[in-house]
Amino acid sequence: MFNAEVYKERRTRLKKLVNYGVALFIGNVESPMNYPANPYHFRQDSDFLYFFGIDLPNLYGLIDFETGEEWIFGDDFDLGDIIWMGPQPTISDLANNCGITSTAPVARLENLINDLLNKKRKIHFLPPYRGETMIRLRSLLKENPVAMQTSASEELIRAVVSLRSIKEPVEIDEIEKAVNIAREMHITAMKMCKPGIREQEIFGVIEGIAWAKGSGPSFPIILSINGQTLHNHAHNNILHEGRMMITDAGAETVMHYASDITRTTPVGGKFNNRQKDIYQVVLKANMEAINAAQPGKSFREIHFNACKVIAGGLKDLGLMKGDIEEAVTAGAHALFMPHGLGHMLGLDVHDMEGLGENFVGYSEKVKRSEQFGTAFLRFALECKPGHVFTIEPGCYFIPQLIDRWKSEGKFQEFINYSKVETYKDFGGIRIEDNILITEKSHRLLGNPIPKTVKEIEEVCS
Repeated sequence: MFNAEVYKERRTRLKKLVNYGVALFIGNVESPMNYPANPYHFRQDSDFLYFFGIDLPNLYGLIDFETGEEWIFGDDFDLGDIIWMGPQPTISDLANNCGITSTAPVARLENLINDLLNKKRKIHFLPPYRGETMIRLRSLLKENPVAMQTSASEELIRAVVSLRSIKEPVEIDEIEKAVNIAREMHITAMKMCKPGIREQEIFGVIEGIAWAKGSGPSFPIILSINGQTLHNHAHNNILHEGRMMITDAGAETVMHYASDITRTTPVGGKFNNRQKDIYQVVLKANMEAINAAQPGKSFREIHFNACKVIAGGLKDLGLMKGDIEEAVTAGAHALFMPHGLGHMLGLDVHDMEGLGENFVGYSEKVKRSEQFGTAFLRFALECKPGHVFTIEPGCYFIPQLIDRWKSEGKFQEFINYSKVETYKDFGGIRIEDNILITEKSHRLLGNPIPKTVKEIEEVCS
């Protein structure tokens, strides 16, 4: 945990943003893998971590915005727990660690909620994303669990997003630790990227690094020679020359802050000319997007500039044609880059996505596009100091998408389908880094991770 003052200050700032009712924060419970005593590795709810910091299951936090009272509800460990797990802290000790003095058993929470409901007090809660949380909310609030997503407090959501979007120095330090763990993961993957190796072997080794150095991967590792599948979680292929391996992998620190890095490595350690041509286009988009990231700059504008770099580079290679501005405006580039440039990063790898992506990345003035490709841009607002983003342009040759668009005669004025057909065996390339928006510019987080053609080939050798 951070110092108790960090959590006290966060809750104080929240109270200034919401001035009526009570906020109920439900921590996560353990989820059985195949029987109750054999759970998956526990991961605490990120909002509970942000305001209370206690990384244990079966806890509840309560903040009364009108009286200022703060509570932690939980049951102390009994002797049976101690026999199996050793001495455990009391709920009072855990609460003191985050600056809260009022504690009570979980059984008292239901009585308190009933009293609040009888008094017609507003009970704010965030959108639940686990079935257990929905059921517990239904039990406490006497509401239909199916309606819990839509019944969540928009006021609390907006307040939490406004706080968590601006990263504190202690958070930035943690994210940099996570990036440096990812650095070791990616360099290891590059060194192992040799013909005859099964993807699963590399996956297992780099996931082990994430567990050895922190709290495991920040999301299921994407590692595949089939890089044209954006989120490919299968690891069954054997590497062979002529292919490239996309590794999209990040780590969580012990404090659960995330990194998210992608590198693309040629099997055998040398890019061929065709691979190198496309790789340089994506690398240029990555570097220009990073350099463009400044306070006050629209992230949507940065995204479109990266798309123009991709489209311009593909035109130079004969894969696209016509006016590049018009092509990107029309969405023709999305055949090759059907996703957004990046997303926020913090306690969640897609930070705060559980609160609703439009609350995080859009506003009343800035609406999400419905255009294919652009619709997947997760953040479109102005960059502010303290924002942490991924920058991850890519270029993919997805045979099914190529076939569909070609059969529909889509964007024939911008896409050279005859040339594109010859790339249907290419796969994909993505290059991703993590940046902080500073007061005047930006900063690449963590120690540099090899990404130029020369750097990657040197590591592989």
